[in-house]
Amino acid sequence: MNAPAVSFDLAPALVVLPGPRAAVADGGSAQPLRAPDARDLFDRGPVLVAHSAMTARRLGMNAPPRSAGIFDALELFAFVRPARFCAPSAAGLAQALGLPEPKGAPAQAQTLRDACRQLLAELAAAPEPSREEALAVAETLARAGWAWGQATIGALRAAPTGNMFRSSGLDVWARMVEWEAEAPPGEAGSKPIVPDHAAQRLKDLLHRSGLDETRPAQAEFATEAAFAFQPRDREGEPRMMLAEAGTGTGKTLAYLAPASLWAETNGPAVWVSTYTRALQRQIERESHSIFPDPKVRAKKAVVRKGRENYLCLLNFQDAVNAAQLGNGDLVGLGLAARWARATRDGDMTGGDFPAWLPTLFAVAPAGQASPGNLVDRRGECIHAGCQHYRTCFVEKAIRGSRRADIVIANHALVLAQAAFDGARAARGSKADNETALLKRIVFDEGHHLFDAADSAFSAALSGAEAAELRRWIRGPEGRGRRGRGLEARLLDVLGDREDARTALMDAGRAAAALPGEGWSSRIAPPNGEVNPIGPIEAFLVGVLEQLRARSAPSDVGMECAARPALDLVRDNAKEAAAALAKVEAPLLALARHLEDILDEEAATLGPSERARIEGALRGLDRRARMTLPAWRSMLRAIDEDAEDDPDFVDWFDATFLYGRVVDAACRRHWVDPTEPLTNAVIKPAHGVLVTSATLADSTLDDPFALAEMRTGAARLPDRPKTLRLSSPFDYAANSRVFVVTDVGKDDPRQIAAAMRELFLAAGGGGIGLFTAIRRLRAVHERIAAPLADKGIALYAQHVDPLEVGALVDIFRAEEDACLLGTDAVRDGVDVPGRSLRLLVFDRVPWPRPDLLHKARRTRFGGKGYDDAVARGRIAQAFGRLIRRADDKGCFVMLDAQAPTRLFSGLPEGVELQRVTLVEAIEGVTEFLSTTQPQLGHEPDLGVG
Repeated sequence: MNAPAVSFDLAPALVVLPGPRAAVADGGSAQPLRAPDARDLFDRGPVLVAHSAMTARRLGMNAPPRSAGIFDALELFAFVRPARFCAPSAAGLAQALGLPEPKGAPAQAQTLRDACRQLLAELAAAPEPSREEALAVAETLARAGWAWGQATIGALRAAPTGNMFRSSGLDVWARMVEWEAEAPPGEAGSKPIVPDHAAQRLKDLLHRSGLDETRPAQAEFATEAAFAFQPRDREGEPRMMLAEAGTGTGKTLAYLAPASLWAETNGPAVWVSTYTRALQRQIERESHSIFPDPKVRAKKAVVRKGRENYLCLLNFQDAVNAAQLGNGDLVGLGLAARWARATRDGDMTGGDFPAWLPTLFAVAPAGQASPGNLVDRRGECIHAGCQHYRTCFVEKAIRGSRRADIVIANHALVLAQAAFDGARAARGSKADNETALLKRIVFDEGHHLFDAADSAFSAALSGAEAAELRRWIRGPEGRGRRGRGLEARLLDVLGDREDARTALMDAGRAAAALPGEGWSSRIAPPNGEVNPIGPIEAFLVGVLEQLRARSAPSDVGMECAARPALDLVRDNAKEAAAALAKVEAPLLALARHLEDILDEEAATLGPSERARIEGALRGLDRRARMTLPAWRSMLRAIDEDAEDDPDFVDWFDATFLYGRVVDAACRRHWVDPTEPLTNAVIKPAHGVLVTSATLADSTLDDPFALAEMRTGAARLPDRPKTLRLSSPFDYAANSRVFVVTDVGKDDPRQIAAAMRELFLAAGGGGIGLFTAIRRLRAVHERIAAPLADKGIALYAQHVDPLEVGALVDIFRAEEDACLLGTDAVRDGVDVPGRSLRLLVFDRVPWPRPDLLHKARRTRFGGKGYDDAVARGRIAQAFGRLIRRADDKGCFVMLDAQAPTRLFSGLPEGVELQRVTLVEAIEGVTEFLSTTQPQLGHEPDLGVG
């Protein structure tokens, strides 16, 4: 089909690389541009860019507001290809559109023009979901002043259109498909999976993927993993297996083989839980070989996250209505509307929503079309009382997971829901149907299970948490936020039940004691004149006093033990506990009245009323039967100055932002969170498989001893089945590991000089990993310009105005770029190929010696525990370097004091070399020279 002719004069394309190094393309030519001229072009327009805020930052300017003179190519992409992936850069656009990767600013500028022409032609030829709907949105955005408005209208009118929309096109909620109720799936069966059948299923899956040969280690994994899918013999004793499978083993398909067999045979689902969002989507892609038909796959392999990840259609409708009255970013909402019509499941965080979209222009946070404003915020959902209930993305996902064969969740969701249901069951309440299905679980990225349990089974009484509880009970008391308090949600359901109505009113009155609007400025004002309102704010003022008296100075926060407490803290803790008890009592009474209504009026309650009551009961259970008792328990221990409980660590902390206190908290964590993990998740299951590329520890007599302790397996009567499979990659030939012996790790200038020269030696493709944000920023400031002089773009977490996933996407798309980051980069990078060929640590990633770690260090083995944590982090980082058999890479540690024992977790055959910086630079250059020509410069080390 020939595309309709589209005529539109594109503005000059401007690309600014770090340094800054700029280029402009106008007409048929592209040439470098001086920074002052680039600033002038960007300031006066018209100009075509990729990511306006990033461009402005590199020019030393503030992010601009959206205007008719700035044409951001990423916005055009979001309109033409909604819910499709694109790294937010010129190189990312090229990759998404199948264009050659542009090297250097001039080539990238020309690519911007080529990409926009291609997108407009594509829009003219085949707009999604229809020409009429796309045109309605384009015309709405044009009236709002969108720079691309006339161009998109012209492209869409290049072919005949049918009946015009009678709306703005932004009312996407009116065109969503409703979910349909289905009968419960029933209990899962117990038919065993024969190991040979699992191996055969793996062969079938590989064949569907176009692969005819099964890797021996992968076949062994599939065969042995069938153990976790056998019937258990006794209650509380699941079939548990720990499996380490090195990178390249193909463990995902290996465990999906027996998992898919079990689900088909027994149903209703195997839950696969991961730690990172990226792996959730990767596993969903791997499921294509099980369910090749996209429609079948959408039902059989469901990605599940918490409510706070999904677009709330009621929030979106409210935002659109406000923006049409001039209160919000109408253009951003229009682009979000395009996405909402194309999204697979409405997932705004880690799904197919472009996370970079709200960051392109300077828009007030409250008016942004961002996940922070549009997802289902805590305590806000009104369930069946919502007009969009039957089209709700969250409800669709929950119902889909109940019917799926494979549910791809994350540790946070699985453990938080299990903690909630465990607390409900202990009090005689019924568990949610979803969690009751957790019979067979695969924990991928199992080395993170301990940390996930630590988060899920902890408690925190903070200003922000207490203020959220007040808002949930009383509703929003300030401007700009939608929500409904308990009275607005439940009063009509309670009818003439006087006792229930009294409990509801009492809860609202008692919640006035919780922190309200402006609480943070009252407990920690800039002028130091505190003015707390209510006992909780007064308690937090005391917490801050104790922190200032006992904690070490810090730029990011403070921390100290909760006990022994100051007299001021103890006195305020008693008052705060009494105030919380007055909130808890009427909430519990209200919950009992709602349970009575469900029981006594079962024959007459309509589905909508029942769903509203059940939704309210879930919230009441979580807050009145979990959160509030935990808070009161912490406060009671402080008031009584009780002896430390050996099972828990209680402490105070404060969080800073730009030098100001933004929150203060009293926290309680389990010393060993595998105790609640085992009781709530592991023991109730029938089969549990925990797997990772770095699960075992070769320095121990029993390599799986630490893994058993950190996964809860050690708490079961029988030891778990274990399996250890080596990676098929030739690490000895394809990798080099250097520890640099002559760089001062405490001198940012030396670290910066070392990283700069190593990145140059590799010709880019490097990641610098830091254990402190301050050092990261200092190094970025020193090396961005020198790298840009050599044509290497440098990106940095905590510096560039993008979240870490978008930065990794850009790094992956640009083969010679470099990236600086912290542990989120270390754990979340999957970059096969030449884009990642060098990893540099600024120092050993020892665990932070906070109060919680000190308690665990004492419990779990002292110095050996520290070593195990650091060794695991180094092994995880090294595993990011070699993702395919033909990858080559160098690993460099800029810490002369790094003990050799910490590198024992690296693959067999990898040799550790202790060298000077000059020798490391020469080694990197020589090793990578077969794939990267030397840059031909003398290293300027800048070290004394």
